Amino acid sequence: MAYFAKLGTGNIVEKVISINNSVITDSNGIEQEQLGVDFINKLYNTRDVWKQTSFNTRGGKYYNLDNTLGDQSKSFRKNFAGIGMRYHDNIDGFIGIQPYNSWILNEDTCLWNPPVAMPTTTLEDNQYYSWNESIVNWEVKDRI
Repeated sequence: MAYFAKLGTGNIVEKVISINNSVITDSNGIEQEQLGVDFINKLYNTRDVWKQTSFNTRGGKYYNLDNTLGDQSKSFRKNFAGIGMRYHDNIDGFIGIQPYNSWILNEDTCLWNPPVAMPTTTLEDNQYYSWNESIVNWEVKDRI
């Protein structure tokens, strides 16, 4: 399957659809994004902006279906697009909503990272780490 994200105002993803790979394959057997865009716009009788997205790409890396790293030449647009994400032309990638004001965008992965790494210390079974934006750090929480 080939996946395409419909972009709205501000390049915000409004919809993600799938189409058969044969639709985007030209007579030489090469996949062409524009063939998919043309097909979708004809199908819906629109002139919307669509960008192809890769179901198997996360954080700029391509993963096989068993979640092992795959052929990195297949990595495409940093992350699989989801509704509410934004497409950035200058990065050619899909970026999720910033979870906290203090978090920093990694332009290589198009993922948001906390300004302080999560501790690696082992907690009790009934505890977990949670980000606290008011102190801009991780804190230990008890599971209920």
